[in-house]
Amino acid sequence: GAPCGSENTRYCKSYRGVPFKVPEDFPGYFDVADQELNACIRYWRKKGIKIIGIALDDVNGIVVHYTANPGTTAQQNHDYFEGLAENGDAYVSSNYIIGLSGEIIQCIPDNEMSYASNDRNHDTIAIECCIPDETGAFNGGTYDSLVWLVAWLVGEYDLDIDDVIRHYDVTGKNCPKYYVENPDAWERFKQDVVNYIDENGVEE
Repeated sequence: GAPCGSENTRYCKSYRGVPFKVPEDFPGYFDVADQELNACIRYWRKKGIKIIGIALDDVNGIVVHYTANPGTTAQQNHDYFEGLAENGDAYVSSNYIIGLSGEIIQCIPDNEMSYASNDRNHDTIAIECCIPDETGAFNGGTYDSLVWLVAWLVGEYDLDIDDVIRHYDVTGKNCPKYYVENPDAWERFKQDVVNYIDENGVEE
């Protein structure tokens, strides 16, 4: 077959064996290897064709991130990700963003892959958290919503608290900054999730 992005293909059929969600009027397909995925998406974005989503293999974990943009809102970060997707400049996204007032924006459905967690993109849900200042610590509103959201996701996907990890745990990146530099605070956060579940239960 022709390489992905050649003139006689219309879209990439699958990633890790899972079909792309694509407009129904695109005929043809091409099975794309993992290493060719970005090249394929980049080609079709240049053609003005938007690939809607790639299904996760499974939900095996939750990865917590921070936005690294002090003072920015959830909506601003959402719009930034949308701009990157539309322009094809980079592949950065998140399933959820939690804002400074505790608001939660879902950018990508749970069963679709986000570009946030590197080698764990294919089987985790990503949560970006807004920060008020350079310390990277989450304020009370953001923190409380993160505890609630993670507790809900743990119950929804039958996960264990050890399946809740930092971006740092995947790549060694200093993200989320405060909870990498203060590992005791990370352990307290996970205990707060456990306590929330013990006190309130979870919806499964």
